[in-house]
Amino acid sequence: MKSSERILRLSIFVGNGDLWHHKPLAGEIVQRAHDAGLAGATVIRGIEGYGATSRIHTAHVFRLSDDLPLLITIADTEERIRAFLPQLDDLGMSGLVTLDEVEGIRYTVPERPHTHWWQHAE
Repeated sequence: MKSSERILRLSIFVGNGDLWHHKPLAGEIVQRAHDAGLAGATVIRGIEGYGATSRIHTAHVFRLSDDLPLLITIADTEERIRAFLPQLDDLGMSGLVTLDEVEGIRYTVPERPHTHWWQHAE
């Protein structure tokens, strides 16, 4: 079964080396999203990119970088995403945040009683 609805996607662009209280910033954002009960969050590591400094960060073998780009995406209803935004304010981060209205399609499987292979009739 599937259902469709309009949702908001929050995208947060930061660097892999960005920290908050000596911990990875991306991990802190995901934890806050989880604590806020948002539907889901994913961190994606880029292999190359640049931001406001125009300095290219890359995973190229001949150019070592410990600050690869990260993209944190969080999707939920507009109301819940907008209520979460103030939680980013005290992180002291330097990065871009975008909001997009998207169509969310949720797939669900009807719940079935769990049976083991040895419980099947022959």
